[in-house]
Amino acid sequence: MSTTPRPDLANALISELLMADQLARNRLSKVLPKGMELSHFGVLNLLARQQAERSPAELARAFHVTRGAMTNTLSKLEWAGYVHIRPDWDDARRKMVAISPAGRAARDAALAAITPLIDDIARTLGEDRVRQTVPVLRELRLRLES
Repeated sequence: MSTTPRPDLANALISELLMADQLARNRLSKVLPKGMELSHFGVLNLLARQQAERSPAELARAFHVTRGAMTNTLSKLEWAGYVHIRPDWDDARRKMVAISPAGRAARDAALAAITPLIDDIARTLGEDRVRQTVPVLRELRLRLES
């Protein structure tokens, strides 16, 4: 049987999540390679992991940002040589985005820079607590997405 948590408990949950998000973004931003923003890393990381081209609209949906915000991020990444943007051969109104070799190298450098920070946090919390927390955070994210 499920009960609704007390309002102060729900408020504490959201407050802690927001503060943890702000602190994590701040700490991660400080260790990223010069000129790279978290949004850049996120896009490069997704493209590297999925190993497939994506449209700007698909990327905007994946990151829950506007198309304009994604266009801005992609313009910066293209200027840096980290992504290739080409017309969609099936629909000239659309574009397709792929990570470049320089983008993959930049993503790898960023990942190497943030890994010690992430590993330290996970080590401090302990593997068991991290394993227990991840499913809860995933469920929260999925509920917020719907």
